[in-house]
Amino acid sequence: MKMIRRTVFLLTAALLLVVRPAATLSAEPATAQGVKAPAFSGITLDGKRISSASLAGKPYIVNFFASWCPPCRHEIPDMVALQKVYAPKGFTFIGVAVSDSEPAIRAFVSKAGISYPVMMGDEKTVGAFSGQVRGGMRSIPTSFVVNSSGRITEVITGARSRDEFEEKILQSFKK
Repeated sequence: MKMIRRTVFLLTAALLLVVRPAATLSAEPATAQGVKAPAFSGITLDGKRISSASLAGKPYIVNFFASWCPPCRHEIPDMVALQKVYAPKGFTFIGVAVSDSEPAIRAFVSKAGISYPVMMGDEKTVGAFSGQVRGGMRSIPTSFVVNSSGRITEVITGARSRDEFEEKILQSFKK
């Protein structure tokens, strides 16, 4: 029964997070800017607990992605590079893998050299963040920029460059 529920959830998530054509990737979703980021918790692929409570007072970006998603694969090397620069200053990316199997994500994380925390997306986490976007999350990658006050400052749909992410990171340190 649990396996059936998980399969149904993953299939539903896959349908909801279909990568839109490139022409629509630049459209930013409507969200209540400045709202408190949703509470979340989970276990990362390396077995550590991560939660919004453990990140209190620190800026972070929650990035919903999949190993098979070309725009996701495109932006991840820049995110890995920025994690190395800004982690010592208290910032982190948090990867939330959706519409993918855990073995596929583990292999992808290893191959891509991802050093930031990555967790498998569960119904509660995906739902909590999706609820922050009018109409819900409809594509991946989707990233939620959270400032050091714990407020969402921006929702980003589609892949972004290193420079664009760096600008968001620097802004996230401001309360």
